Amino acid sequence: MKTVRISLNSIDKVKSFVNDLSKFDVDFDLVSGRYVIDAKSIMGIFSLDLSKPIDLNIHAEAEPIISEIMSVLTPYLIK
Repeated sequence: MKTVRISLNSIDKVKSFVNDLSKFDVDFDLVSGRYVIDAKSIMGIFSLDLSKPIDLNIHAEAEPIISEIMSVLTPYLIK
């Protein structure tokens, strides 16, 4: 599992984020405080406080898949 910090501060960003993640057959969780939400669920994402950075847990082990996911996540990552 890999964890990264992301920012989803607009509706368009949330929609494109969910579309990007849906291309992968991997589980993703968003963690905000004590809440854990399926990152492929638009309704779940909108139940979180999107004004703050969110942790994204990527449940994949194979390095090639993680590298591909990380390249897709680039617009959402907090540096």
